Amino acid sequence: MLPTLLGVTFLVFGITRFVPGGPMDRMLQQAAGDADSGGGKRASNEASGGLSEDQLEELEEQFGLDKSMPVAYLQWLGAAPREVRISKGEFGARDDSTIGGGEVDPENAASFVLKGDGRLVKVKKKGNGIISAKFKESGEDIEADGWSLRFESETDRQDRFKRRNPGDPNLPSYSPRVVAFKTRFSGVLQGDLGRSTVYNDPVWSMIADRVPVAAYFGLLTAFFTYAVSLPLGVLKALKHRTFIDSFTSVLIFIGYSIPGFALGALLLVYLGARMSLFPLFGFTSPDFPEMSPGEKIFDLAHHTFLPLLCYLVGSFAMLTMLTKNNLMDQLSADYVRTAVAKGVGFRKAVFGHAFRNSMIPVATSAGSLIGIFISGSILVETVFDIQGFGLLQYQAVIARDVPVLMGTLTIAAFLMLLGNIISDFIVALVDPRIKFK
Repeated sequence: MLPTLLGVTFLVFGITRFVPGGPMDRMLQQAAGDADSGGGKRASNEASGGLSEDQLEELEEQFGLDKSMPVAYLQWLGAAPREVRISKGEFGARDDSTIGGGEVDPENAASFVLKGDGRLVKVKKKGNGIISAKFKESGEDIEADGWSLRFESETDRQDRFKRRNPGDPNLPSYSPRVVAFKTRFSGVLQGDLGRSTVYNDPVWSMIADRVPVAAYFGLLTAFFTYAVSLPLGVLKALKHRTFIDSFTSVLIFIGYSIPGFALGALLLVYLGARMSLFPLFGFTSPDFPEMSPGEKIFDLAHHTFLPLLCYLVGSFAMLTMLTKNNLMDQLSADYVRTAVAKGVGFRKAVFGHAFRNSMIPVATSAGSLIGIFISGSILVETVFDIQGFGLLQYQAVIARDVPVLMGTLTIAAFLMLLGNIISDFIVALVDPRIKFK
């Protein structure tokens, strides 16, 4: 389960990192649009969207684009530390008021203010190594306060420029600089799925807001599907090749062939817009909080009927036919014929012997019911404007909202794999050949 989950998330993480139109591209386009609408001067480098190089680097650091893909994935996973409160200072800027008194070579000295801290730091280097980094006021070494240091030479900065502008042959000249940062583990292993790059809300809270809607429709769909399909499958097996069997087969396969979203569009037009029998969109009415308990139940059922019908229309065929075919196979088995020949009643032979064995293939998919807490039809939710889990995933893909996309994918993949394990356990309970002794 663990290697599969890691493989799925690593693959999608890599895809989202290299496809065009990511969160950084979107912010560059927005910055360029703001500059044009405000009458500002267009930047010479259009790819920068009018942002300065410091701002571009901050965006790269925010989305982990300054790191290699494996390192960025480990940081998202929470297995590698993230760099936070990144502060930078260039060597070679002469400023006696900040560097301090005495003879100081400006080429080997730098000063800057720590982000999120506010204190001034003075740094000295020798060659390509930092020899001291202290707070100006107290003289205390900043590494003793939990800060880490990294030296970036001109070549390092030029390599970063080439990664950001692969087609630009002109490399700018840079001064060496020191980068100070703190580290913390913050990822999936720590329960942090990040923040949406579109709405700036925590991904966990966005998912938690959609789970009740997904669970509500998922539970109703599962209940009605099993409540109808299992008895209907038994009836079709007992009434094989009769009018009841043929008529119900026609009905369930007609439903199976109708796309739920297409049915939803027709129902909205005729039952919603033209006949005004059902609401056109939403999960509840705007005045739902002010309603009495009875009115709330009616309003919820009123909004639920059409979407639930679209969820259910194609869900009966597979489970019904699976139940029927497996029960028929068991009824024709030797052990059932032997039991009937020894005087066992037909009803007992069916429900006491054959039915349990026929449920083994059905039980293999029972664990997938755990996915009802995050399942949902993107198209049905879009048609009825229901803010469910499926629509959240769709919106994340369209908006290139990578944290939301990775968060929803991780939860969906985890529940799918967990459902497979639960299915194995249920099969072991149902299969009479397996004894726990």
